Amino acid sequence: MNILAASGGFRVGRRTRFTPGPLISYAFDLAGSPRRPRFCYIGTAVGDSPAYTAAVYEAFVGTDVLVTHLALFPMPNVEDMRAHLLAQHVVWVGGGSVAGLLAMWRLHGLDGFLREAWTGGVVLGGASAGSLCWHVGGTTDSFGPGLRPITNGLGLLPYSNGVHYDSEEERRPLFHRLVGDGTLPAGYATDDGVGLHYRGTEFIEAVSDTAGKAAYHVQRGPDGTVAERRIAPRLLG
Repeated sequence: MNILAASGGFRVGRRTRFTPGPLISYAFDLAGSPRRPRFCYIGTAVGDSPAYTAAVYEAFVGTDVLVTHLALFPMPNVEDMRAHLLAQHVVWVGGGSVAGLLAMWRLHGLDGFLREAWTGGVVLGGASAGSLCWHVGGTTDSFGPGLRPITNGLGLLPYSNGVHYDSEEERRPLFHRLVGDGTLPAGYATDDGVGLHYRGTEFIEAVSDTAGKAAYHVQRGPDGTVAERRIAPRLLG
């Protein structure tokens, strides 16, 4: 039961739009390093953009990765979503609107299928919205340029989550305020390029594809103040 919740994953490619970065490789490691990894991309958060989906397929050209995708627009693209998810080694959720993602998943019952895949040993991962979704909630720009709280995440992980902690200046102060006033529970945040590995619901370690980045644990103290603890990630090759 592994989740890799990140502020990163794919990188800009030299010949292609995307290339799989060390965080994607680490997700395959968590799946047991299968000889031909089965990787399912879910792009609900960008409305199943054909351009993004094509870029993910292109990113793995020349590798042994067996890529599929699960789309919900304009209708599910596979007959049996549950069986498709359970057959994967890694399910990776892309960024975009976490509010829209959660609504569509619940409409189609994907929330339950993903929970079953997780308990069945499939590695769940993703970046940005694909990180927030597994937690109780966090901060999002799903509703407009100004950040707002999201509190109806899937809750597979009983923590809040902060993404893009070092690249979007509104993220950190709002995350602190929401944890401080009890809107969100204590949780973990990531700089860009950093991922959080959870086994079951236990935080195991932070990993990074970039030197100098960090993860953070944020919690509310008994006097209502907020304490932030920096977590040095393990740098991936």
